[in-house]
Amino acid sequence: MQRLLPDQGFLGLGPEDAAGSANKPGVTVVPFGLEATVSYGGGTAKGPAAIISASHQMELFDEELWCEPSAAFQLETLAPFPIAEGAKPAVGQIEHIVENLLAEDRFPLILGGEHSLTAGAVRPFAKRHKDLVLLQIDAHADLRDGYEGEPYSHAAAMRRCLDLPGISIISVGIRNISAEEVPYLEANRDRIHTHWAKDKKEWNLANVIEPLRGKPVYITIDVDGFDSSLMPATGTPEPGGLFWDDVLPLLRAATANAAQIVGADITELAPIDGWHACDFLAAKLAYKILGYRFCDLERLP
Repeated sequence: MQRLLPDQGFLGLGPEDAAGSANKPGVTVVPFGLEATVSYGGGTAKGPAAIISASHQMELFDEELWCEPSAAFQLETLAPFPIAEGAKPAVGQIEHIVENLLAEDRFPLILGGEHSLTAGAVRPFAKRHKDLVLLQIDAHADLRDGYEGEPYSHAAAMRRCLDLPGISIISVGIRNISAEEVPYLEANRDRIHTHWAKDKKEWNLANVIEPLRGKPVYITIDVDGFDSSLMPATGTPEPGGLFWDDVLPLLRAATANAAQIVGADITELAPIDGWHACDFLAAKLAYKILGYRFCDLERLP
């Protein structure tokens, strides 16, 4: 697949900065603007381009990590490409893309697009890791066995992931679940660890991340996991959600305690014309994930 020129890709780096040195790990940003099953507000097809554009406005120096994380990896961004029509073909398409990137020993960071894509993105990881844990930040449980006749609906994203053997989920920020999802949740509490947003004042971070200790972890973030006052630019905004300072400690602790963060996606951004803050949040979130993943957290403050 074609790559964007570095100054047009994520972070807008110069060619030498993007290439890094030969011994540094490789990161590939995959813009995957899937919009096939949205059921309320639309616009996820425009999410990846908005995130990449906003990333050009970020400072590369991270005051928390006290370094420029971009210096720790080689970065490339895939050029936009046609998304397969229909949710199931698109899920198969992203699976194939991730499989090829892993064969090249690259870290995939997928910018969505609707959350349906995650079911395909995790398949290559599930083949390689028998105890893969998904760290899901989301407003919705996404445990339906389909929605409006579509088994690969965004409302079934985590259910389709759990079709794969060995996968477990830590779901954080959930504040919307349907009656039909509850029996599945209750029957699979050994695989699904849910942390409701209503209880966040009582959360113990060590307890939240306990199921992922020493295991490979894939991070999947639906931006509606953030409170709707902070993230209105999404198809299904929900009040009562997470804020920036809730999410970053969770991501840092997960990275520090996992065997390895193996991949990540950020989904469901539906940009609002003239409202850049949401695009910028998603871009900075992506950069923070890379910073935690590739910087040496043990030596940092």
